[in-house]
Amino acid sequence: MTNQTSAALMHSIIQRIATGPELSKDISLDEARDGMSAILRGEIDDVQTAIFLIALRMKRETDDENKGTLEAILNISESRAADIDELISLADPYDGMNRNLPIAPMIPVVLAACGLPCVSHGLDAVGPKFGITHRHVLQAAGIDVDMGLDEAVRRIENPDLGWAYVDQKTFCPGLHDLTGLRQRIIKRQVLTTVEVLAKPITAKQKTHLLTGYVHKPYPAKYASLARFAGFEGCLLVRGTEGGVIPSLRQQGMIYRYDNLNQESPVEISPSSLSIEQSVRAVPLPDDPSIKSSDDEVARITDIGKAAEFAAETGLDALRGKPGPAYDSLLYSCAITLWHSGRHETLEQAASQVRQVLDSGQALARVI
Repeated sequence: MTNQTSAALMHSIIQRIATGPELSKDISLDEARDGMSAILRGEIDDVQTAIFLIALRMKRETDDENKGTLEAILNISESRAADIDELISLADPYDGMNRNLPIAPMIPVVLAACGLPCVSHGLDAVGPKFGITHRHVLQAAGIDVDMGLDEAVRRIENPDLGWAYVDQKTFCPGLHDLTGLRQRIIKRQVLTTVEVLAKPITAKQKTHLLTGYVHKPYPAKYASLARFAGFEGCLLVRGTEGGVIPSLRQQGMIYRYDNLNQESPVEISPSSLSIEQSVRAVPLPDDPSIKSSDDEVARITDIGKAAEFAAETGLDALRGKPGPAYDSLLYSCAITLWHSGRHETLEQAASQVRQVLDSGQALARVI
């Protein structure tokens, strides 16, 4: 598609999707893919890109529009196939957490210690929350967060490691280049929904998507997108702040599918794994250097300091220290191991997680 053709296509798309609440029209999967592809190639200016993203959001994106946008991202992204049979592709919300300390960055370490390789992916900062991300926490823990895909694959294939983090700017620089514009847009758009379904690394036989959701319409939406992207397995967790760790103090819900089949709901309860906590998640520390700002969405003032607290809290959990962080890893990793078929019951999966945490086997992989 030439620049002129791209410009003509975007002109046509905007004319249809940005005509108000009653007259706006949907576009096809192919049009969404081609329009987003032109944006990712840098052929569309910031004004039209912003209008495209905002107009889709205002009229509500259709399933085909989500799929087309996702296909554009998958087409332009770099990807590697690891020489392993099975892999968990973990994607917390890319905009991070700002009401609790994120412990999910340590999940890949624990899963790898349990024999299930895992890759997590994300970026440094993006709206609407601009919270603490996986990159922030892992960087504070001394992990290389800028490794290339080939190095990440070598880590994942290494049975003594089995996990890696890859950054969006590494595997999809065209999408990463839009972070500044997304900050100016302020509100959530289609990219926030679909970027978690990127596939920077895949396995030979089965790659599972592990991500979170908050609102009830999203499990069906994410499952449909996951099948479209070719994830053989999918585990969707109703987690705190939209992440992959469920509430530690109340009954929860997950949705899952295997072998590209229809997703199904499963009720879960922390008490079934002897988790008894008074908090939903790991709370932010009562520290004067980490204070909530006046922004209702981007709440944390000192992200770097908060990430240091999160890293140390997560490492303590890997050392076997009891508390909400330990229970967070126990709960989420047990669910994931059970979903993958490693164990017949959640209780059996939890027993293995406790063993690798209490023995230091997980901690030994933090390099």
